[in-house]
Amino acid sequence: MRAWDESAADVERASEMIPEPCTMVLFGASGDLSGRKLIPALFQEGLLPAEFTLVGTALVPMGHEGFRSRMRTAVEQSFGVGGVDPAAWNAFARGLYYVPLDISSAGDYARLGGLLERVEAERRTRGNRLFYLAVSPALFGDVVERLGESGLARSDARRWSRIVVEKPFGTDLPSARRLNTRLRRYFDESSIYRMDHYLGKEMVQNLLVLRLANGIFEPLWNQRHIDHIQVTCAEPLGVEGRGGYYEQAGVVRDMIQNHAFQVLSLIAMEPPASLEPEAVRDEKVRVLEAARPFTPERIRAECVRGQYGPGLIAGAPVCGYRQEPGVSPTSGVETYAMLTMRFDNARWAGVPFYVRSGKRLKERLTEVVVQFKEGRENLFGAGQRERMSANQLIIRIQPHESVTLRVAMKAPGRAVRVRDMDMSFFYAASHEGPPPEAYERLLLDGMLGVSTLYTREDMVERAWELVTPVLDAWSHMGAEPNYAAGTWGPADASRLLERQGLAWNGA
Repeated sequence: MRAWDESAADVERASEMIPEPCTMVLFGASGDLSGRKLIPALFQEGLLPAEFTLVGTALVPMGHEGFRSRMRTAVEQSFGVGGVDPAAWNAFARGLYYVPLDISSAGDYARLGGLLERVEAERRTRGNRLFYLAVSPALFGDVVERLGESGLARSDARRWSRIVVEKPFGTDLPSARRLNTRLRRYFDESSIYRMDHYLGKEMVQNLLVLRLANGIFEPLWNQRHIDHIQVTCAEPLGVEGRGGYYEQAGVVRDMIQNHAFQVLSLIAMEPPASLEPEAVRDEKVRVLEAARPFTPERIRAECVRGQYGPGLIAGAPVCGYRQEPGVSPTSGVETYAMLTMRFDNARWAGVPFYVRSGKRLKERLTEVVVQFKEGRENLFGAGQRERMSANQLIIRIQPHESVTLRVAMKAPGRAVRVRDMDMSFFYAASHEGPPPEAYERLLLDGMLGVSTLYTREDMVERAWELVTPVLDAWSHMGAEPNYAAGTWGPADASRLLERQGLAWNGA
């Protein structure tokens, strides 16, 4: 068996492993993320050890039973009342505990430590701890320092401690570096798990399999055969009551610097030597290091930003960004951005990657479109071609996960008319059921110590290095409302592709 095959087999075995007994300490346990995503994912995950224990912490005063009741309500809202088996819930709930905690209080950490020692002995978790920070990013560094100062973040040959940090990882390059410095003060990089839930999505995990497990694709995955690649992360939602947050973020910080770049790196990276976590993450960083920097000239010519104005979503009128609660009536924050990424390496020389993301767009859509070059000698002229485009590989990440290969075929009939035909695979049509939620896979990997789908320090910092010139340039002149809600964004983004004889897929 080849080394690559052996590592693939190891990954498959790891995906079926049951983690060692451990305690997960969930900071922010009363928040939306915990109730809507984390607890339902843990309850549904069938690979947790029987000893698994969760200690929730938050400012809200409640006891163990109050926390268990609150989490059951959250799970029922996620699964539906009939979807929660009482016996399964009771077994799970016995491992749920709660302690009120003020992040700034040393005494509260001492009480947390006392509870951990007691439940670890009772539940036989062997002292293994997974700290999960589902709190405001502004509090990440403070929690880490309190964990370190209190001695709760200890590990040795007999037990491990790991920490999971939700994105965003800083708001710019200096803040990301400060956060990384505070994390490394008490945790090794191998024990730091930076959570970007996009990496847990089934189709994102499928990108490498699609590329590297199929002999028809990897030989074509280069500048000789690919014309350009589109990466789209679109959503029809507005800021959903988070105007204050979005005024500080914008779409580049909120989506492109993390989610979109994660997908981009998997598409553009070189094949890793193995599927070991560090081998995969090394190649993701290397390809971002090969990305061409954004100069002022490139920003003007190859990037587009926008802000949504009033419009229609599903036929209903919605307000513009500047009318959203918590948003300045003169805000210049971008709710749409399109960046043209270029990689100065042998594989991708001359191939543009068009990356776009926006709010209040026409539909919810995350996809990768790989457009191949047309054959040099096409025997079928324009008179025989009907609605025909270049071959495309369309990878739909959400919703309705699918893979489509668009090829030219003869239309039925006596005449030779050539048109596009789609050969598609839809996950919903498979017999294996719907794909698991992203948090199910990622939480399990964190307990197993498998970091492949988590973000490493150097990738975080390289991503910030790439977008910082764009953020700086755009900060000097704010975005203006230049697209109506319910459309595909600013006209300039379409015109940029049209000048190259191209068009956005489906637009």
